[in-house]
Amino acid sequence: MSAAAGPGRGGSSVAVRPPAVAGSFYPGTADALGSAILEAFADAVEPATDAAVPKALVVPHAGYVYSGAIAASAYARIAPVRSTIRRVVLLGPSHRVYVRGLAVPSVDAFRTPLGIVPIDTDARTTALRSPGVRIDDRAHAAEHSLEVQLPFLQHVLDDFALLPFSVGDATMDEVAAVLDACWGGPETLVVISTDLSHYHRYEEATRLDARTAAAIVARRPGAVHDHDACGAHPLRGLLQVANERGLSVEQIDLRNSGDTAGDRHRVVGYGAFAAS
Repeated sequence: MSAAAGPGRGGSSVAVRPPAVAGSFYPGTADALGSAILEAFADAVEPATDAAVPKALVVPHAGYVYSGAIAASAYARIAPVRSTIRRVVLLGPSHRVYVRGLAVPSVDAFRTPLGIVPIDTDARTTALRSPGVRIDDRAHAAEHSLEVQLPFLQHVLDDFALLPFSVGDATMDEVAAVLDACWGGPETLVVISTDLSHYHRYEEATRLDARTAAAIVARRPGAVHDHDACGAHPLRGLLQVANERGLSVEQIDLRNSGDTAGDRHRVVGYGAFAAS
């Protein structure tokens, strides 16, 4: 799907990536989408009153009926700092296009049914100096792992700019270098978009995902293998940085599609984690 042009300040045009999975992964109208997000938060794990403000979140990216509540369990943690966070560095796996390294888009903004999210162009320029980072709009055109996070962010934050990465065959060091370059302070939130195990029976998926969750909490990137999580590459990079910066990682929620809206014969696992 190609980017659309729209009016910018002073009459200049801006390039906008239109939504690709509105109406399939999540509702396609603003009213229905707002209701779906509220339903997800209603079924989320509520944060404790003394919960730490996270620097980074790990969230799933399936259709909202399957993983929305688990994602909301993580996003609820940043509601108290909704006016502080002004930039979101978002990394998710490239499902449809082969990417060597990490791909950023050339557009000026992403659009969802809830409105426009501007790209942080200064941060993009910084990221492009890191090894393995390149501009590739093909990797973003139909990618759902990033898009499905945006309505949650639009709901829980005030104004913010986005730096999205579609991550392909990237090394842990390449991902860690990008995160370090864009880490910032309390104004910057890092979000890793990943599902966990895919298409096992319920009991097997529960066992596998518990093992992966333990590795995430223990900050052991080498114990998170490609078959454990579709976003294993960006996830391992975050865990490396968490180790280097002395962050702790907390499991917030761990379910699968058999717990939400699917049968239990072939399930997909979903986890929510916070690093602070």
